[in-house]
Amino acid sequence: MSLGIIILIILIGLVVWLILIYNGLIRLKNRVDEAWSDIDVQLKRRYDLIPNLVNTVKGYAKHEKETLEKVISARNIAMNAQKSGDAKAQAEAENMLSSTLKSIFALSESYPDLKANQNFLELQKELTDTENKIQAARRFYNGNVRDFNTKIEIFPNNLIAGILHFQKREFFEADTKEKENVKVEF
Repeated sequence: MSLGIIILIILIGLVVWLILIYNGLIRLKNRVDEAWSDIDVQLKRRYDLIPNLVNTVKGYAKHEKETLEKVISARNIAMNAQKSGDAKAQAEAENMLSSTLKSIFALSESYPDLKANQNFLELQKELTDTENKIQAARRFYNGNVRDFNTKIEIFPNNLIAGILHFQKREFFEADTKEKENVKVEF
C-alpha cells in the first residue's frame, strides 16, 4: 500500500470516529432535553390541579387564608421559574411548592369534613399521583444528565465536546428542607 492510501484510510477512520462521538453527544443531549420536557409536562399537570385543590379547601377552611395564599404564591413562583428556563431556579421553586403543598394536606387533619369530601380526596389522590410522576421524571432526567455529563467529560470525547461547546447540565436536586426528617406528632 502506498503512503497516500494509508493516510486516506486514517483520515476516513478519524472522520468516522468524530461523527460517532458527535452523534453520541447529540443523542444524549436530546435525551436530557426530552427528560426535562417530561418534568415540564408533570409540572403543568400539577399547576392545573392546585387551583382546584385550593378552591375545594377554601370552602372548608375559610380562616386558613394564609396557608392557601402561600400555596398560590408558590405555584405562581414555580410557573414563572419554569418560563425563565433556569433549571436551578426552577428546581428551587418546585421544591418550595412541594413543601407548601404538604401544608395544605396537613389542613385536612384539622377539618374532618374536608377529609371526607370526595372532591378533596380525588384531588389529593391526583396530586399525589402527579408528585410520584414528577419524582420519576426527575430521576429519569438526572439519569440522562449523568450519562450526558459522563460522555462529555471522558477522554477523548471531552476534546470534541469542548470544541463544539457542549456544557455540563445541572442535576435536579431536592431542597435542603425536603431532605430533613419528617416530624410525626401524635
